[in-house]
Amino acid sequence: MDWEKIRADWAARGFSCGLWVDPPGKVWADFVHDTDELVMVMEGQQGFEMTGKSYRPRIGEELLIPAGTRHTARNTGQVTSKWLYGYKR
Repeated sequence: MDWEKIRADWAARGFSCGLWVDPPGKVWADFVHDTDELVMVMEGQQGFEMTGKSYRPRIGEELLIPAGTRHTARNTGQVTSKWLYGYKR
């Protein structure tokens, strides 16, 4: 996947774009942001939970986390995960 192409697309849509790297088993629990957040898995397996539902986006699939939504991100695989995140400007 072309990170620079994704970054340009997200910027055109008003989102920042950064890379996050998580070791197996890493959990980021109960976050709430004041703005919409986009995430996209680049490598590995990353799960997200929000509003009582679990999401397991495939590599290259975007997931929108609406502003004000409590959410959790976790590496559900056995290898390091790499995923993009961006906040609406």
